Amino acid sequence: MKMQDIRKIAKENGLKTGKLNKTLLVRHIQATEGNFDCFASASNDYCDQSTCIWQDDCFTLAKKTVAVS
Repeated sequence: MKMQDIRKIAKENGLKTGKLNKTLLVRHIQATEGNFDCFASASNDYCDQSTCIWQDDCFTLAKKTVAVS
């Protein structure tokens, strides 16, 4: 999902987007919505939150994070 779309969702939830990166902004949205704030932390492409709208980006960023570590 593009940052522009994520910022729109954040604003709809009453959040200020500031200069937060994608991971932090999505985690703030998740927490505000009452969900686990786990974006980009899925290991081995596993997540039990099957209805999460962030899953595709989550898996992609989680792989990048592991590769950098």
